[in-house]
Amino acid sequence: MDTRKIVITDHDARRLGEILGVADEFKYRGRADLAALAGELRRAQIVDSRKVPGKVVTMNSRLVVEDLDNNQELEFSLVFPASANADEGRISVLSPVGTALLGYSEGDLVEWAVPAGRRRLLVKKVAYQPEAAGDFHL
Repeated sequence: MDTRKIVITDHDARRLGEILGVADEFKYRGRADLAALAGELRRAQIVDSRKVPGKVVTMNSRLVVEDLDNNQELEFSLVFPASANADEGRISVLSPVGTALLGYSEGDLVEWAVPAGRRRLLVKKVAYQPEAAGDFHL
């Protein structure tokens, strides 16, 4: 398990906590995606949305990553589950890659377990971050 601190905005932490709260209320325990997100929130440094560094992957950020296992560059947005659509480049925060990337910054190497071993992505660029653009309502 990664023990490095990640940065999550207070607004994102609140909304993600609501997702976990609803899941708990409806007895969706035992889901690995929800457990992984809860773990990330526990280890996160929560910061004011207006003070988060512009290179941090926050919710609704658009980022460019390099898959270090196949040298492929990918661009997508990290979104809440209801907005996810992989064909349109919107990856859910509840997906393994989405949960893994939340809170990391440009230049960070992100690793997570997959059935075939480990995946490694390099965060090359946060092309759009709502907070940096002044879009605090997203």
